Amino acid sequence: MGVILLYLIMYSTSIYSSGMKSGLSGFVIDSETSKPVANAVIQILGSDIYATSKENGSFQFIKLEEKQYQIKVTHISYQEKLFQVDLAQHRTQNLIVYLLPRAINLSPVIITGESKPTLFDEINELSNVLKGKELQRDLSLTLASTLRNETGLAIRSMGPAPARPVVRGLGQNRVLISEDGITSSDLSATSPDHAVSLEPFTVERIEVIRGPKVLLQTPTTIGGVVNIIRKEIPDEIHNQIHASIGGYGESANKGYLGSVLTEIPFAPFSFKMELSRRETSDLMTPVGKLNNSYSENLNYSIGSSFIKNWGLIGASFRNFELEYGVPGGFVGAHPNGVDIQLYRRQLNLKSKIEFNNDYIKELESNYSYVLYRHKEFENSGRIGSEFKIQTHLAKLNLNHNSYGLLNNGTVGISFELREYEVGGFVFNPPSNSLNLSAYLFETFNYDRFHFELGTRYNFDLIKPLKEKPDAKIGYIRKRVFNTYSFSISSLYELSDIVFAGINLSKSSRVPTIEELFSEGPHLAAYSYEIGNPELKAETGFGSEFFIYHKFEKLFFNINFFYNNLDNYIIPRNTGEINFATFLPVYASEGVGAEFYGMENQVDWKICRYFTFINSLSFTRGIFKSGASLPQIPPIKGKVEIRYNTDNFIIGLSTEWAGNQDKVDKFEEPTSGYVILSNFYQYNFQIGHMIHSIALSIDNVLNKEYRNHLSRVKSILPEAGRNFRLSYRMFI
Repeated sequence: MGVILLYLIMYSTSIYSSGMKSGLSGFVIDSETSKPVANAVIQILGSDIYATSKENGSFQFIKLEEKQYQIKVTHISYQEKLFQVDLAQHRTQNLIVYLLPRAINLSPVIITGESKPTLFDEINELSNVLKGKELQRDLSLTLASTLRNETGLAIRSMGPAPARPVVRGLGQNRVLISEDGITSSDLSATSPDHAVSLEPFTVERIEVIRGPKVLLQTPTTIGGVVNIIRKEIPDEIHNQIHASIGGYGESANKGYLGSVLTEIPFAPFSFKMELSRRETSDLMTPVGKLNNSYSENLNYSIGSSFIKNWGLIGASFRNFELEYGVPGGFVGAHPNGVDIQLYRRQLNLKSKIEFNNDYIKELESNYSYVLYRHKEFENSGRIGSEFKIQTHLAKLNLNHNSYGLLNNGTVGISFELREYEVGGFVFNPPSNSLNLSAYLFETFNYDRFHFELGTRYNFDLIKPLKEKPDAKIGYIRKRVFNTYSFSISSLYELSDIVFAGINLSKSSRVPTIEELFSEGPHLAAYSYEIGNPELKAETGFGSEFFIYHKFEKLFFNINFFYNNLDNYIIPRNTGEINFATFLPVYASEGVGAEFYGMENQVDWKICRYFTFINSLSFTRGIFKSGASLPQIPPIKGKVEIRYNTDNFIIGLSTEWAGNQDKVDKFEEPTSGYVILSNFYQYNFQIGHMIHSIALSIDNVLNKEYRNHLSRVKSILPEAGRNFRLSYRMFI
């Protein structure tokens, strides 16, 4: 506080010494992201005096009369703000003006650069996007734990580090994780012991994409896409250097993180650099320590773009290194656990060419090369398993403007070549896989109806380097799959603030190398895995009905969904033990399955300072025989009340889950729970630097509870009382 006073005294003195009669200056700040707002209009009502905020958010009036003024601040993307200042009492004043983003039909694009925004994008922005203050408040160790309270999402885990999001009971590669629209190439989708190879602290926003737009990236329409926005390859040139410095800490695992991010303009080039380092110890639970649950992470990247009025050409390189422990102590597990070391090195190339005509908007091309290495160590230090994956990814998108009934859309093709090598005691054959895809996404309107339509064709070739006709699991050989998917969504405007919609889709997914060809123990997964080389592609039909209410002070939505799948592929616990390794046997099989459920979200601004938030998620998964599917999350929800001003937020939340006793054979049921948490967040400014501090206290009462989708729930519960502190400074 003393620093702020000193700054204001120095600022006032400088104005006085410059001979100004009186002065008014300040900064305009986005209340959600704490970033400067450029081109806001600051007007003194009753006069023709106005100013426009610069790129760093600053504005200034000089030589004003010493009297009271009413100020109005406006911007097309923000809610108007009115306030008064009295220069009769204070001859000079320096202000911080916070603007609230305004939800309009011209909302931010959900997938960067893919298409123009639509009414679907606005609704998705309200319900499925984590950004700004909310993102900083929810930041945690992994992507999955950061998203833990988002409606419809759950966490699959085998300790804190190897955690991955689950959408409506669907996991593995049915939930695609991407960064800036590029598929994140690692092994996290194939096994519960494998971690997602990305650091969430430095992302700008996280979005969960459903509906036809997922077909721009994946054929699995019933799952979804979790897209991380970093803008690693810059798409604009700022007028000055932008930078942020951050830190993060947790008490439950004595974890800490430091990060630096900067963007440097050097027209016509823009450079972006990022560095972060994280370290955590073993996790403390209400009943003891979860041994061998540590993690260490180093993450850095550099990106650059050449930007002209015709478009851009850019490149980036990222290195992600992670070492973590997989706990032991339960059935089939090593007593002291297993240690895993991995790294992902990725080179990205991007170009975007803009066209100045009525039909074609732009042509985008992307290419990525990914080298992923993964080693699993026994307690003695001996390598038990080793994986090396080289992936080439490329796609070409043509985005068009309005044409006839079509508002805008994308036509594209993509290519993925994956070279899969193994070492140590791994019993999957080295294999190559090839995917070629063509896809189409369109939006169009008719009267009060809004439509999104997507379709995708996939050719997949999975080929072991050596065929094995006499394998115990069957004939290991080349497999070829031709699949297609489609999805259509319709949204009807019942009124300007009430919308009803429906989505129908046909989904497909080809089996993975592990599901087809595994025939032996997997060290860190603590399982003996048996593949099935005869598996067919997973196909199914999905349906969803939803209603959205978007009143001035109330956002409400409710979704009902039903998915019917043929040949749903799962690695199922057989109840048998492989006595050579003393590991439980999991066998991949394709079964008929059904998923149904509902989601509800309420965001009600009770009055100027108080907001009430409630969410509910329910999923039921069954075999078509009527028995329960394994690894289905229980009904869960969150109730939260917030008190917020422009720069301060305090909140109290209750996270709850019901019993999960509808389980598969050999699956352990779990009890319900209710845990209490609270949080505090404060933004302030010193000079040209904006500071944001967020403190969260999770599980305030140190309650013992278990996550049904955790493989270690049989030995220890989830984290106990946990203090999470994050700090960001924007320059």
